[in-house]
Amino acid sequence: MHQQREPSASESFFWPSVWAIALHVLVFGMLFVSFAMTPDLPPAKPIVQATLYQLKSKSQATTQTNQKIAGEAQKSAARQTEVEQMEQKKVEQEAVKAAAEQKKEEAAQKAEESKKADEAKKADEAKKADEAKKADKAAEAKKAEEKQLADIAKKKSEEEAKKAAEEEAKKKAAEDAKKKIVEDAKKKAAEDAKKKAEADEAKKKVADDAKKKAAADASKKKAQEAARKSAEEKKAQALADLLSDTPQRQQALADERGDEVAGSFDDLIRARAAEGWTRPPSARKGMTVVLQIGMLPDGTVTSVSVAKSSGDGSFDSSAVAAVKNIGRLTEMQGMKPSDFAPYRSFKMTFTPEDLAL
Repeated sequence: MHQQREPSASESFFWPSVWAIALHVLVFGMLFVSFAMTPDLPPAKPIVQATLYQLKSKSQATTQTNQKIAGEAQKSAARQTEVEQMEQKKVEQEAVKAAAEQKKEEAAQKAEESKKADEAKKADEAKKADEAKKADKAAEAKKAEEKQLADIAKKKSEEEAKKAAEEEAKKKAAEDAKKKIVEDAKKKAAEDAKKKAEADEAKKKVADDAKKKAAADASKKKAQEAARKSAEEKKAQALADLLSDTPQRQQALADERGDEVAGSFDDLIRARAAEGWTRPPSARKGMTVVLQIGMLPDGTVTSVSVAKSSGDGSFDSSAVAAVKNIGRLTEMQGMKPSDFAPYRSFKMTFTPEDLAL
């Protein structure tokens, strides 16, 4: 803001001088009006001369009258003088008041000018502060921009370094993967060769085991067949003995050989059950299952159930299935009712060892 110019000395006294001249003109004008309105009085000098003269020539009454007139004239003059003095004093007071008002207005004007100058100064200072602030902001913005550019450059450098490191890591990983593939291929080839050798060995062992099992099965079947034939021969012999002699002899032989025939039929049932038994994986040595078996006089197996479990359901079921697979024992046909009676419904105990004969 443009600073206001200070007034010069001549300019500062111009208006007070004008006011003073106007005040004097006003005072003189009022005095003139006052004098114009004052009644005409006889001049003082002639009155005094007349009085002096009359004191010498006139009587006491005349003298008193003249003195009274003179006193009234003096009082009137004094009153006029007092009025003039009061008017002059009033004019002077008004002039003083006008001067005071002028000074007050000048002081107010100076205060206003000072206030405006202060406001202009403050506005100028605020403008300068705002410009300085803007300059600081511009400097800070420039500094921030420079920092941002530096950060971008640093970030770009870091990204490039990171990218190079990643490329190097990928390259190394690819080489390691390639090396690992070769090693895994070698290892797999060795494992495959080992597995193949183990498979060949296992196949050979299975073949050997199959041969051994076939031989064992053949031996077992041969033994079972021999046992069956022996039992049949014993039965036939027993029946022949019973039929070829006298009734007394037959009874004695029946009583003597009853237990032997019964034992032979028990062995025959176990042997026939073993032929149709499939060993479950859970079958272990020492297991025992008691089966309730029902048969007809012609040797047909009618019912098989578990009377006492071994504790292993698979073994129990396999034993039941083995006895049911017997179907019919033709060797029991032709038995006397008294000899067959124990086999109509009886219990037999089976173990894995019994069924594996």
